[in-house]
Amino acid sequence: MRPRPIRVRRPLPMALGLSLLALLAACSKPAPAPEPIRAVRTQNVSTGSATAQQEYAGEIKARTETRLGFRVGGKLMSRSVNLGDEVKAGQVIAQLDPSDLKLGQDAAAAGLRAAQANWDQVSADLKRYRELFAQGFIGAAELERRETAVKAAQATLDQARVQTSAQGNQTQYTRLVADAAGVVTGVDAEPGTVVAAGTPIVRLALSGARDVVFNVPEDRVASARALLKQPGALQVRLWGATGEPVRATLRELAAAADPTTRTFVAKADLAAGDVRLGQTATVAFDLVKRDAVTHLPLAAVMEQGGKSVVWLLDAATMTVKPQPVQIAGADGNLVLVSGGVQAGQEVVTAGVHVLTAGMKVKRYVEPVRPAASR
Repeated sequence: MRPRPIRVRRPLPMALGLSLLALLAACSKPAPAPEPIRAVRTQNVSTGSATAQQEYAGEIKARTETRLGFRVGGKLMSRSVNLGDEVKAGQVIAQLDPSDLKLGQDAAAAGLRAAQANWDQVSADLKRYRELFAQGFIGAAELERRETAVKAAQATLDQARVQTSAQGNQTQYTRLVADAAGVVTGVDAEPGTVVAAGTPIVRLALSGARDVVFNVPEDRVASARALLKQPGALQVRLWGATGEPVRATLRELAAAADPTTRTFVAKADLAAGDVRLGQTATVAFDLVKRDAVTHLPLAAVMEQGGKSVVWLLDAATMTVKPQPVQIAGADGNLVLVSGGVQAGQEVVTAGVHVLTAGMKVKRYVEPVRPAASR
């Protein structure tokens, strides 16, 4: 048996090893470039006193708005008013077909005449029977029967009179009459429609006092209720109006929130001013004056985790961190902060939505514009 030859492994050439290392280095991902340091605008915190003002969108409405409808049902024959028409007290607004009701009125009148004739007859009989009783020709029992017949005839006559009067009223109810002067703000039925008793035909805003109606959110109800019945506590600026705002008095504030909007309906009595129904208005009122509040731009405050926060800048490390704050209200384009920050702290006022906790930042420096050459 011949011995197997021994194979000697030789080391790879140095050049081949270096080539493999270069290839592996080329396939690896390059290191990410460092994130640039963001520039932010800042403002030093200073405290003072302020009176927050709240503004709400409102609408001018009539103090009393009623839906007019017939007291009886029937076919609507005509409607003499349209949307926006002014009506006077006693003016006929609409008319139903009175044919069936007139027939009922005629039947009631006939029944009244029959009851009257029956009463006349039994009354005359009672007079004769009293004379016969006085002469001894009839007994007391017969006279009592005649007296009872007269009482029954009287009751029938009274019932017929009431029915005739009621039927006459039903016929009159086919004419829809305005109870007071006002303006038609809505039309709910057209001629030819068969309507039931009480179905609204038109909506009428009565002339007289006007209210501005607006909605107050839940967190401002207590402040608004403190102004209830205070003369001129509200300022109302009408859309397109110039000059000073109209003073108004908060006269009514709902006790329960609207189930859909979760706001409370408020009505303010306008003290003066030429207003139109449906006109848009802005209602403003001052909240309780607060001391030690900070004015910050709206852009400085953001919502995070259901809380209002601002970003504080640490000048030593040039990093930012979120700080929850308490909002007291608004003053134009400024937010009134009542807690969470202290005087001397530096708050980021621009670029807050791209910041993260611990991020490195730098202060924004306005570029220097070159002087114009002469």
